[in-house]
Amino acid sequence: MEFMNRGAQPSPTRVTPGTNAGGTVPSHNGVGGTKSGKGSLPWKNSPTWLRVVWMVLLFSVTVLIIAIAALLYFSGPKEQDFVAKDRKQAVFLANGQVYFGEIKAVNKQYIDLQDIYYLNVNQQVQPDQKTQQQNQQQQISLVKLGCELHGPIDQMIINREQVTFWENLKTDGQVAEAIKKWVEQNPEGQKCAAPAANNTSNTTPATNTNTNNANTNNNTNKP
Repeated sequence: MEFMNRGAQPSPTRVTPGTNAGGTVPSHNGVGGTKSGKGSLPWKNSPTWLRVVWMVLLFSVTVLIIAIAALLYFSGPKEQDFVAKDRKQAVFLANGQVYFGEIKAVNKQYIDLQDIYYLNVNQQVQPDQKTQQQNQQQQISLVKLGCELHGPIDQMIINREQVTFWENLKTDGQVAEAIKKWVEQNPEGQKCAAPAANNTSNTTPATNTNTNNANTNNNTNKP
C-alpha cells in the first residue's frame, strides 16, 4: 500500500530559465503577461496628434521631392535662350520664303518677328554683244517690309508649323551689311511712295471735246 501511494505522487515540474513557476514570462513593468512583439512601430502607440504630424511631414517631403525633380527636368535651356539679342535672325519657311529681322519671342506655337526684310529677285533679259544671244540675269535686292499693297505693319506672327528652321546672322554677313546700309540711307525710317494717279480725269475732257465737235458738224450741215 505504501508503494502504491508513492507512485501516485505528482512528478516535479521542470522550471526553465526566464520563467516563473507558472510558466509565464514576466513583463518589464512587473505585470505578468505575454511578450510584446519586437517589430511594432515606435509611433504606433504614440498620441493621435503626433501621428498626424508625422503624416503631414511625410507628405510634405514627398511633394518637395517631386517638385525638385520636375524643376530639374523642365528647367533646361529653352529655344528663346538661343536668340542672340545683338544680331539679326533669318527665318526659313516651308514654302521657301526667307524673312530677316529680330526674333522677339519664340515658342511652340509661333515666332514673333519684327524689323523685317526680305529678298526680291528681279529677272532682266539683256542681249549679249559677243554671241548675240539673250541671257537672263538675276538681280537680288533687299526690301523693307511695310510698303506692300496691303500695307502691313513691321511685325509678323509666324505659325511655328510653317517654320523649317531659324538661325542667327553674322554681323559682317551680306544680309547684315545690306540692312545696315539701308538704315544709313533711311535715317528717318521707311517712306512709301504715293500711289499713281488715275487716268480717268484725262479721258473725260477728250470725250467731251469729241462730243462738241460732232454737234458742230451737225449744225454746219443743216440748211
